[in-house]
Amino acid sequence: MALNCSRLGRLIFGVHTSTEACSKRAVQQSCGGYRVGRWYCSVTHEEKRLEQGCVSDSTVTPATSAQVQELVLPGGRRQVLKDVLPLSAFLTDTFGRRHNYLRISLTEKCNLRCQYCMPEEGVKLTPRSQLLTAEEVLTVARLFVREGVTKIRLTGGEPFIRPDVLHIITELRKLEGLKTIAVTTNGMNLARLLPGLKKAGVDLLNISLDSLVPTKFEFIVRRKGFHKVMESIEKAIEMGYNPVKVNCVVMRGLNEDELLDFVALTERKPLDVRFIEYMPFDGNRWNFKKMVSYQEMLDCIKQKWPNLEPVPGEETDTAKAFRVPGFQGQLGFITSMSDHFCGSCNRLRITADGNLKVCLFGNSEVSLRDCLRSGASEEELLDIIGAAVRRKKKQHAGMFNISQMKNRPMILIGG
Repeated sequence: MALNCSRLGRLIFGVHTSTEACSKRAVQQSCGGYRVGRWYCSVTHEEKRLEQGCVSDSTVTPATSAQVQELVLPGGRRQVLKDVLPLSAFLTDTFGRRHNYLRISLTEKCNLRCQYCMPEEGVKLTPRSQLLTAEEVLTVARLFVREGVTKIRLTGGEPFIRPDVLHIITELRKLEGLKTIAVTTNGMNLARLLPGLKKAGVDLLNISLDSLVPTKFEFIVRRKGFHKVMESIEKAIEMGYNPVKVNCVVMRGLNEDELLDFVALTERKPLDVRFIEYMPFDGNRWNFKKMVSYQEMLDCIKQKWPNLEPVPGEETDTAKAFRVPGFQGQLGFITSMSDHFCGSCNRLRITADGNLKVCLFGNSEVSLRDCLRSGASEEELLDIIGAAVRRKKKQHAGMFNISQMKNRPMILIGG
């Protein structure tokens, strides 16, 4: 079947102006007991589906079936994108960013009380009846994967608190087109679950660890459990996870003096230690003085290892990666505050109560749960998702503005 390339280009890449991709037809849709206004795309979902499945001879390399398309960004700047055809226009925003990575929070509950994640007194949890059921999680996941999502990360809270987590992972593994299933965990319950997780099909593990000193660990997370986390890291390595990613939120006055100790872990172990700039969320008492910037961390590490070398990565990587020559593992910096990476963002988030967030730091949300439970069709859900994606801003606000904005605590977003 021949591909109408000019039309597909309009569908997938022309959305940087709404007049090119959508007819501005305002429609009122009843959803979850309230009415929302949204823009409908002028081309039907079925037409998108038909064109998405068609490939012209001029865009396919016979040996690899890789597709290449040129994206014209605002201002006339051009960028060559590969493997673009499988991604639906619903997941492409007005700045040409293609969202093929979905983070799904499975629960708001956690068995730790990390200072950067939630208030010391905890948070008011959403009633269980208002959280996504396993079947609703899988319904949403299937929809996104059919539209081109290739990576799903399960988060929380602490995802392994949820009793049906293995069932969810097993069913996700069956989704055609889903290449990667990742999980972010605090590691407290991970060691005993690892055999089942490996069998179910978990590809990547991120384990939070903010201190290598047991007493300091307990102070930061307000609970005991340091040795459980270390056991989980070791067992994950034993079971062949390579690399095992270790997430460390760096906070001045708490753990910035351990940077070198964390880097030293990568010498003989296949670890990817990622230092995360302290970010403001409701209830975590963020202030600028507590934040240690990427550049400050990098300068500190280079004093010990001046031959630290950058590691090439993908355009959509969140971490700036480095390696000490001769070390087995590597390190990276997630620089959301001092050097944002909004221009290459490919991530969307679903909260445990079923809200779609197109930006971690944005306070705009759309309830997919309410729409699912009100009987919305697949096409209606896709229109709602597409409208939310098209509303995504070019970049998040500056750190000071973020600290003043009303948003959820991190625990209720999905770490």
